Amino acid sequence: MAVIEKRIIGENKTSYRVKVRLKGYPPQTATFDRITDAKKWAQDTESAIREGRHFKTSQAKRHTLGQLIDRYISDVLPKKTKNKRTQSIQKQQLEWWKDKIGNYLLSDITPALIAEYRDKLGKEEIREDVERSPSTVVRYMAALSHAFTIAMREWMWVEDSPMRKVSKPKEPRGRVRYLSDDERKRLLNACKESTHPYLYTTVVLALATGMRHGEIMAIRWDDVNFKEGYIILHETKNGERRRVPLAGHAKEVLKALHDKREVASPLVFADFKKRIKGKAAHMDNAWKGILAKAEIENFRFHDLRHSAASYLAMNGASLAEIAEVLGHKTLQMVKRYAHLSEAHTSAVVASMNEKIFK
Repeated sequence: MAVIEKRIIGENKTSYRVKVRLKGYPPQTATFDRITDAKKWAQDTESAIREGRHFKTSQAKRHTLGQLIDRYISDVLPKKTKNKRTQSIQKQQLEWWKDKIGNYLLSDITPALIAEYRDKLGKEEIREDVERSPSTVVRYMAALSHAFTIAMREWMWVEDSPMRKVSKPKEPRGRVRYLSDDERKRLLNACKESTHPYLYTTVVLALATGMRHGEIMAIRWDDVNFKEGYIILHETKNGERRRVPLAGHAKEVLKALHDKREVASPLVFADFKKRIKGKAAHMDNAWKGILAKAEIENFRFHDLRHSAASYLAMNGASLAEIAEVLGHKTLQMVKRYAHLSEAHTSAVVASMNEKIFK
């Protein structure tokens, strides 16, 4: 039940202190200048407590943002994704927020405070004269947003997430850098001439399947099915297993590597210098050298994935098909390749018109 106390403060000044007590719940208090506001707050608070919606003045004042982040990292993050690299990245992002505003009570974390540190995050230099990109800031915000969502829906620590009212920086259009026919030939020829035993095979796999570098380096021989032509990826960026088609030249070069392998390791691309069982080989230096030799500029290993998607689009694959091959859950990430498949789209529309109007 609610109790309202009338208080006289100075000359001609009155306030009303409200205390709401319900069995099994901590008492809630608030002070108002008008009796009507006090009565309304008491009524709303009682209803919210009974319906399980009122936490702002109880749990939110008992926990700090740092405690929220610690619990999330410990209990939620390992279940959210099995990918160790993704876990490490999101943990680092969350600990940035903890370091900056972790001492604040959850009841004091406002959209204005989040927006203030969002701007500071974007202005921090990660290298000399290089600030964080808007895309990176968005990922930091996404990590914190999910932590607040869990705290709101499952732990009942907050009534609402302050992230809902904080706008995200505008991200630039997704990068679409793919190899031209001439660049592709130069790159593959340079890889063939390399002394690195895995470089040519990994580049062919990336171009043929669109797999990420980390996914390729984590492949085990037990995950490769030459008979039916596929590779099973157990650890992907979105945390789900993915079956990747294996055919043509990519299948041939991988089979050749299998037949002549010397390192006794379950990994396909095992460390060949130190002979460390279960450790993947390094190829960063070899990759940089090959790009220089092939005279290819402004190109990263991840752009081989963009190249694969671009070739699929230019060869008539739909956006849904490209998303399935690359392992994206939605079409948003593959819309950057839409302009490359315009010819295919035009052909589909022309075919439809031919059938319905002939």
